[in-house]
Amino acid sequence: MTRRYFGTDGIRGRAGETPITAEFAEKLGGALVRVLDKANPVIAIGRDTRQSGPMLQDALARGITSAGGKVCLLGVLPTPGVAAFVVVNRLDAAAVISASHNPAHDNGIKFFSGDGFKLPDATEFAIEEQLDGEFATGMAGTVSVIEDTARQYVAHALRSLPAGFSLHGLKVAVDCANGAAFETTPAALRVLGAEVHVSHASPDGININADCGSTVSREISRLVKESGARVGLSHDGDADRLLLCDETGDPLDGDELLAMAGLDLLRRGELAGNTVVATVMSNLGLDEAIEQAGGKVIRTAVGDRYVLEAMREGGFILGGEQSGHMIFLRHGTTGDGLVSALQIFRLMAESGKPLSELRQAIRKYPQAQRTVAVKSQPALESVPAIQAAMTTAEQALAPRGRVLVRYSGTEPKLRILLEGRDAGMLEMHADRIADAVRQSL
Repeated sequence: MTRRYFGTDGIRGRAGETPITAEFAEKLGGALVRVLDKANPVIAIGRDTRQSGPMLQDALARGITSAGGKVCLLGVLPTPGVAAFVVVNRLDAAAVISASHNPAHDNGIKFFSGDGFKLPDATEFAIEEQLDGEFATGMAGTVSVIEDTARQYVAHALRSLPAGFSLHGLKVAVDCANGAAFETTPAALRVLGAEVHVSHASPDGININADCGSTVSREISRLVKESGARVGLSHDGDADRLLLCDETGDPLDGDELLAMAGLDLLRRGELAGNTVVATVMSNLGLDEAIEQAGGKVIRTAVGDRYVLEAMREGGFILGGEQSGHMIFLRHGTTGDGLVSALQIFRLMAESGKPLSELRQAIRKYPQAQRTVAVKSQPALESVPAIQAAMTTAEQALAPRGRVLVRYSGTEPKLRILLEGRDAGMLEMHADRIADAVRQSL
């Protein structure tokens, strides 16, 4: 099955251009109702702070109600908050209007089923098949505005901690990316007694992710140094992702967080199957750290949906991506930047150790990464120049190295990852592959 519109994280593109238009969103809402195949399904809609969000929200709601569905508008809310709301209130599905870490001119739509998990590929394919269909209904659905959703999500996140847990005395620098977590994360930390220094929490519709957020690590590093915080916390636009920074101003990636959380659960005897789920992008050092403690790492394709699928199939409870998507399946059904941060803060508090010490649990292999914009996405094996550069790199890095080249599932870009022992060699071959991509694509 080849999907025309859905990528690894819903449908995404530039707002106002197909498929991120009001007309398409309206059709998408009707198609969702038809695929749910249930009389008067109840569907929640949440969004981030982008200027185009209300337009897409209203259009999607029109499509759902015109097909007989009922809509609950949750307003601005982190993606994990929308997923949790669906589960707690036993709704039939949910939509999140967000382009995550993308700039403000982009937007997207992704769906969750009634169990709080993202829709499988087959269901997204079925929705695409229904886009041009008709749905006859005797009565249009209704739209309800739900109040106080931010407080409900904060309460949900805090339930992931032991009773009586406190962050009193901890100074935290927080970068909200001018996104969906601009209220919720600072509120949760203050409830726990932390001293919170908040930045980028004044969304105006166009400043989301603008020189801030989890993809701009230098910003949370600066904020930690300027505030004297013991830890820095940064989200992406919809707050399903987390970037932490230690007290020296040095950011941690998702592999370090996975290693810390996985080793902690292993010591407690609480890591189901003694297994951590990661993607092909994760550092080989993660495997070594978990294996030395008696566990194992299994890998999936890139995308938190695929990490979740492997977790659910294997009965595992911890997984994530190098980018900072962390999934604690006991506490939620999707990546949750706030819950993930709280779990690491718990580990800090109980161990009495700072992040700069805890992160030593993993000895990472050197990596070289490149991202190249492309005009087309042919099969890589059909492009001789790229194949030749990849083969040369693989031979040079053998036997303890790897080359991974793939197209992004959310943007017109190609991503290159090389890993091995010799950092200089990695950089050289990453540049050669990137040059071949630029010349060919």
